[in-house]
Amino acid sequence: GMLEYIDLEAMYITYLKGKFDFEKLNNSPFKLAYDAMFGAGQNVIRKLLPNAVLIHCDDNPGFLGQAPEPIDKNLRELSTTMANTPELKLGLATDGDADRMFLVDEHGNVVDGDKIMSICAMDMKKSGRLKKDTLVATVMSNMGLERAVRTAGGHVVRTQVGDRYVVEEMRKHGYNLGGEQSGHLVFLDHATTGDGIVAALRVLAIMAREGRPLSELASVMTRMPQVLVNTAVDQKVPLERLPDVQRLIADVERALGDDGRVLVRYSGTEAKVRVMIEGVDEAQIQTWANDIAGALARACRAS
Repeated sequence: GMLEYIDLEAMYITYLKGKFDFEKLNNSPFKLAYDAMFGAGQNVIRKLLPNAVLIHCDDNPGFLGQAPEPIDKNLRELSTTMANTPELKLGLATDGDADRMFLVDEHGNVVDGDKIMSICAMDMKKSGRLKKDTLVATVMSNMGLERAVRTAGGHVVRTQVGDRYVVEEMRKHGYNLGGEQSGHLVFLDHATTGDGIVAALRVLAIMAREGRPLSELASVMTRMPQVLVNTAVDQKVPLERLPDVQRLIADVERALGDDGRVLVRYSGTEAKVRVMIEGVDEAQIQTWANDIAGALARACRAS
């Protein structure tokens, strides 16, 4: 039979027009800079937000998704543009397939996924749209996110790392907002997977409605110091078989009390263990993370 050509981009744009008031967004004083990383989002933004300043956009589809380095390391140009152009109020970057996004505030500071989740969760909580008053995040999300959401009267449920686990948990319990620190946000009312453009438009809409710049919105969450130590191990011995290491972890957890947490997990792909600690005193948690990582490396030596 004849192949029917469906213009998915046009469908997506129509869909977004049904969800957001672009007249309002385009007339708001919050002007956008968009770094497409030569990826899939560029035409969508071009058509919906014609006033946006475009960076790393190229009509050559051969470039699709060819960002020169990991996106978070690659925000320097966007940060500089934001810091040097007073009329720009929101900096957005999406990865090649535009399911992850990063925001940069009007001063050129990167606003990570945790802060974006706290902004969206609080906005939805306030207007009664946050189902079961619950946000789903992973074990990697900062404790500051949990505190901010709790202060607003909401809850945070955590899953293991990976957006599929976030979506699974959301579906199972009927939650509608979830995401990862890495800028993967899932709004189940809008889409079944992470969508960086939907997430960015949500933030832009909040800014327009409240008349507040991103730096001010992002201040609802205070990030707690977080250190991560990755150490090579000869073998991945289950923690329950390492009582000395478990004791050390328990001691650190006791010392941290409610003001921090310890997360120890083996890498799924490499012969490595990852020790993450959050707490108030950065020097102290760094020392503890090194201690635990060292103890693990010794305990996991091939005999």
